[in-house]
Amino acid sequence: MTQVVYASWWVWSWTWLAPFVGAGLLALLWLAGVRRERVYGLISVLSVLASAIISSIALYYVLAQHEVIYATTPWYWDSVLKVRVGTYLDGLGAIMAVVVSWLSFLIDVYSLDYMKGDWGVQRYFFFMSFFVGSMMLVVTASNLVLMFIGWEGTGLASYALIGHWYTDEEEYWVGVPGSTALGKPMYFEPSTSGVRAILFTRVGDVGFLVGMTGLFTLVGSMSIPTIANSAGIWMGQLATKDLLALFLFVFTLGALSKSAQFPFSEWLVTAMTGPTPVSALIHAATMVKVGVYYMLRFAPIFFAGALAAAALGYTGAVAQVHQYFLLVASIAAVTLFMMATMAIVNHEFKLVLAFSTAEYLGYMILAVAAGGLAVTTGNYTIMADAEMAGLSMLIAHAVFKAALFLVAGYALHVAHSRFIDDMGDYWKYMKWTGVSAWLAGLSLAGVPLFAGFFGKELVLADVARAGVLSLYLLAVVTVFFTAAYITRLLVRVFHVPPLASHHDSEHLEEAPILMLGPYALLGIASLIIGLAWFFVGYWVAHGVFETLDIEALPSFTVPVDITTVLISALIIIEIITVALVYVRRRHLVDLLQRSSVLRGIHSFLFNRWYVNSAIYYLFVDSFAGLSWLLNVINRAIDLFYHFVLPKAGELTSRGLRALFRGRTDYILTMYLFMLVLTALIVMLAWR
Repeated sequence: MTQVVYASWWVWSWTWLAPFVGAGLLALLWLAGVRRERVYGLISVLSVLASAIISSIALYYVLAQHEVIYATTPWYWDSVLKVRVGTYLDGLGAIMAVVVSWLSFLIDVYSLDYMKGDWGVQRYFFFMSFFVGSMMLVVTASNLVLMFIGWEGTGLASYALIGHWYTDEEEYWVGVPGSTALGKPMYFEPSTSGVRAILFTRVGDVGFLVGMTGLFTLVGSMSIPTIANSAGIWMGQLATKDLLALFLFVFTLGALSKSAQFPFSEWLVTAMTGPTPVSALIHAATMVKVGVYYMLRFAPIFFAGALAAAALGYTGAVAQVHQYFLLVASIAAVTLFMMATMAIVNHEFKLVLAFSTAEYLGYMILAVAAGGLAVTTGNYTIMADAEMAGLSMLIAHAVFKAALFLVAGYALHVAHSRFIDDMGDYWKYMKWTGVSAWLAGLSLAGVPLFAGFFGKELVLADVARAGVLSLYLLAVVTVFFTAAYITRLLVRVFHVPPLASHHDSEHLEEAPILMLGPYALLGIASLIIGLAWFFVGYWVAHGVFETLDIEALPSFTVPVDITTVLISALIIIEIITVALVYVRRRHLVDLLQRSSVLRGIHSFLFNRWYVNSAIYYLFVDSFAGLSWLLNVINRAIDLFYHFVLPKAGELTSRGLRALFRGRTDYILTMYLFMLVLTALIVMLAWR
């Protein structure tokens, strides 16, 4: 591996500059009064395409030429923080840049038809381009300041796009209108959902900012390579004060909130109020992967830093880093189990996919954190294998989940509803859409030969190696929930009649090519990546190899053992069984009505484990009460200064005027009285 420093920093920086330039042109067109939506769409698509092409060239240099691209300005953008503007592309950064840019391009193309005629289409394409630029900045940044700017940029764009339909028509809501859980609303409008997203993620971002500040204080630099090279020292210093595990967790809060891990998962659920391409891009393929990228980037640094600190004589570093990884792994395992159980009972197309997204993000973070548990053994190869597992699942998930969301967009469009009860028998009218959905869905279920199978098996093997039985059991059990809910979803949408009576099939037809093309390509890619895994996996492993600078490639093959065969066979049997249950119209409604226990479990899962209600009671209501108290105090202060104090002065003035009445003898008498009183006070004080 050779690090190549490029003098022309802007050449490779076009990976993230191109979408920003596109967004800037769209803003200028708006100011100039140009409103033609096709112009906005084409500029957005072309700017993202330019980023994708440059990213692909960079990936070639990194993987084939064994270079690490380091292109920064010769001058400091900020002399205090010693920040340079530029790009850092190693194996991880280059792979992420290619995944983000090409998926963004396909979703942008899909948007040309999907958003046609929308009243906010110009604003939509501006924020889509702005988002892609921000996301590319995150994965190619060479320092924490640029990374944080991109990080916050993705949050801003997400807020704007989630609340795109801010007039809050009911057709754009998420949840059943009027539904409540423990007295708290379970339905949300686009404007509310946008605010929820930015509030939830900002909580974690505060932790990220605190971590950045702490690292600059300890290291004196915001450069990620510098932080990595000096990890043994600064981690050792924190370990001697028993602050290392706490510091690393606070620093990781931003990643956990962005990737919708418990208890931050609620923002992702209600983010489904945005246009479906937004859900595909931001809430499936890219932005929610920021937290996973953080773990992939920093977990090896924490791992190696703990070992270096121990070698330097700092006691406690390894144990505290182990505690940190165990806590993160536990949060991820709980999240993935919770989300899968919620998905299995929900009947909104996009909500099922949202739960599934948070679940898979949990798998990715669990994989990396489980590898980090090997820090006590000092085996860096296990950390590299965990990195490989997490990155493999990230790539597979980005492809098949983007396809499923784009399919959902067209299904919602033709059904004029977000509920799967209003959909059905779509296979008769849109077979290409159905094939694309099933290819992506089988990959999500982890069926052998699909991309998702290899990602799933690498993660399960990684978690099993960690030796924590509870984590492994949660991961394995959730695999079967996953296969059940995706089969239920696809069978009900494509192969059985709709439950709702007002379903209209008269105008059902295959999607136009600009919408069909992107999700068909992604669905087919879900299969091709799996069939060609020994080629694809080799290059992904090579990317991890170039990133970590290790002695050998991490493992990318799936061992054919009894566990793998048994899990795969059970998944296939489960898919067939669930499909037959729904094809024969056994919707289990009668069973639920007869059993109070099952009704209680269903209600618990359908109401999202009452997490949303708990958040309302613990935080929303508490802050509302605090707001009421502050308002009372504020009004009391206003009352005192604007009424009580002036009134007291007025009454005092009236009393004095009544006492003296302007007579000289009264004034002289009072003067003498006060003089004697003052003299007495002085004499008493003197004694």
